[in-house]
Amino acid sequence: MPAAPDDAVADPPLAADFAPATAADWRKLVDGVLKGAPFEKLVARTYDGLRIEPIYPRAQNAHAIGGRAAAVPWRIMQRIDHPDAAQANAQALHDLDNGAGGLTLVFAGANGAHGFGLPPTPEAIAKILDGVFLDAGISIALQIGPQSRMAAIHLADYVKGKDIDPAACDIRFGLDPLGACAVSGSSPYTWPEIIPVVAGAANSLAAAGFKGPFIVADGRVIHDAGGSEAQELAFVLASAVAYLRGLESAGTALENARGLIYARLSADADQFLTLAKFRALRLLWARIEQACGLAPKPLFIAAETAWRMLTRRDPYVNMLRATIATFSAGLGGADSLTVLPHTLALGLPDDFARRIARNTQFILLEESSLAKVADPAAGSGGIETLTRQLCEAAWALFQEIEKAGGAFAALTQSLIQRNVVATRAAREANVAKRRDVLTGASEFPNLHEKPPEVLDAKPVILAPYGETKIKFDALAPMRLAAPYEKLRDRSDAMLAAIGARPKVFLATLGTAADFTARATFARSFFETGGIEAVDPPSPLDVKTAALAAAFRASGAQLVCLCSSDHVYADQAAAAVQAFHAAGARHIYLAGPPGKLETALRSAGVQDFIFAGGDALAVLSDAWRRLEQR
Repeated sequence: MPAAPDDAVADPPLAADFAPATAADWRKLVDGVLKGAPFEKLVARTYDGLRIEPIYPRAQNAHAIGGRAAAVPWRIMQRIDHPDAAQANAQALHDLDNGAGGLTLVFAGANGAHGFGLPPTPEAIAKILDGVFLDAGISIALQIGPQSRMAAIHLADYVKGKDIDPAACDIRFGLDPLGACAVSGSSPYTWPEIIPVVAGAANSLAAAGFKGPFIVADGRVIHDAGGSEAQELAFVLASAVAYLRGLESAGTALENARGLIYARLSADADQFLTLAKFRALRLLWARIEQACGLAPKPLFIAAETAWRMLTRRDPYVNMLRATIATFSAGLGGADSLTVLPHTLALGLPDDFARRIARNTQFILLEESSLAKVADPAAGSGGIETLTRQLCEAAWALFQEIEKAGGAFAALTQSLIQRNVVATRAAREANVAKRRDVLTGASEFPNLHEKPPEVLDAKPVILAPYGETKIKFDALAPMRLAAPYEKLRDRSDAMLAAIGARPKVFLATLGTAADFTARATFARSFFETGGIEAVDPPSPLDVKTAALAAAFRASGAQLVCLCSSDHVYADQAAAAVQAFHAAGARHIYLAGPPGKLETALRSAGVQDFIFAGGDALAVLSDAWRRLEQR
C-alpha cells in the first residue's frame, strides 16, 4: 500500500472531540432530571431481590466462562409429542429433513408434556424412530415421567435390536425422579429406595456403551411453578448433587459420575436474567466440581423456552417471547435448545407452529451468527454483576437445601415449595396489577382475534403411578396469563350463547385532548377481561338527555368516565347522576383517586381504574356484577 503524503493529516478519532465522561458527570445529569426524587427510583429489583442498576462500568479482569466452544452452534432440537406414533414419526422425519439437529421425545406423563406426549411402549418407540438414523449425528433427548420411565430402557433395547453401536448415538436419557416427585407432590418410594434404581439404570446404560448423559437436573420444575432464577439454579444444583452422591454410593467414581449428569434450564423473555442464569450455572457447577476435588469440565446444559410465559390469547406474541428466550439462552452458552411452539398452550401445534419453532433458531444462528463468539457477554458490567449476584443467591439457597438433608428431604419438608410459592404469589400480584405485562393478554388485547389452528388430538389421560408412600406440596406448572384468559373465556361463552359480549360504555367527556389517553387506557383495561368497550356516537354533553340515551343505545351495563382531572371536577358529578338514572349497574372512573376522590365517590363513582391498580380484582368484580340477576 503506498505511503500517505507528508502533508496528509489523519482524521482524529471522534472521541477526541469530547471531554471524558465520568460516573459523577452522569449522576449530576440524572439528578437534574429526577428533580429531587430519590435515585432508587431508577434501580429495579428481581424476584430474588437482586439490584439492577441503571448503568454499570465495564467489568475489570473478566474472563469468558468455559462452555460451548466458539463457533460451535447449539443443537437445534425439535419437540416430538404427538400421541399417535405414526404422526409423531412423520413429524420427526419432516423436522430432520428441514434442518433440526435433534429430537426432543416428550413422553406422556413427563414434566413438560402439558397434556400430550408419546406412548412409552416398545412398539411406539420403534414406530416413532422408523427412518431416523440414530448413528448419523442426530441428537435424541428424552423427557419421561413415572408412567413412561421404561421408555429409556425400551430405547436402549431398540438401538441394540437395530445393531447400532451405542457409542455412535447421541442420546440424553432424561432420568429424573426428583423432578417427577416435585411436580406431583408425592413419591411411591423413599429416597434410599429411589437412588439405587436410578444409579443402576445409568450405570447399566453406560456399561452397554451409551455415552450419555443419562440423569437430568431439571430447573423447569421451579420455573414452571413460578419460581425465581436463583431458586431454579439452587434446585438444579441440589438435584445434581443428590444424583452425584447416589452414583458414587453405587460405586461410580466421581470423575465418571459427573459425566452421567446434565442440566436443563428454562429460558424466558427476560433477556438479561436468562443470559446471566445460564452463565451462573456453569460457575456454580464448577464450584461443586472443585469441592469434589475434580478439575472443572463444561456441564452439558439443555435449554427449553418457558411454559409459564406462553399465552393462549394473541399467541403470535409468543413468537417474540421465544425469540428473546432463544437469543438469551444461546448467548448464555446453552448446548441444545428446544423452542416450544407458539400455540402449545392452545393444543397440539400444527406444522406452521412447528416450523416457526425451528426457524426461530435458524435465523439467530445462520443470519445473526450468535454462535460465532464464545460467551460474548464476558466483560459486560451489568451481565457480570448479575451473574455474580445470581451465583451468590443460588448458592445460599443450595446450602439451605443441603442443611435440610438434600433435595428429596427439602421437598418432603416443603422447604423448596415455600420459597417458590412466595415468589409465585409476588409474580401473580404483579401480573394482576399489570406491572409485569403480558402483551395480548394483560395489555393490548384483541377481542376479535381469530384463534390459530391446532391439531385435532386429544390430551392423554394417565392412571396414577404406584401407591403413594410420601406426600408433600406439589410444584404444579402455571401460566402467568391464565387468570386473564379465564375472563376472556367467559366472554367468548357469552358471545356464543347470546350473540354479544358484555360491554362497558366509555363516557368520553370534554375534548379529544381531554379524554383520548384515558379512554385508550380504559379500553385496554376492560377488554383484557373480555368486556367490550363501546364509544359514544358523538361527543357527550352532560347538560342534555343525549348522554343517557347514548348509554342505553350501547347495550352496556357498565360505565367508565374518561377525561382529564379538570373536566372531572366540572362534569363528572352530573354525568354520574345521569348514568345512574339511566340504569348503569356500576360506574368507574379512569384515573387515580386523588384530591377529587371524596367528591366523586359522593357523586356516585364506585371504582377507579389506573395504572398500578389491581386490574384482575376490578375485572373479576365487574364480572360478578354482570352475572348478578
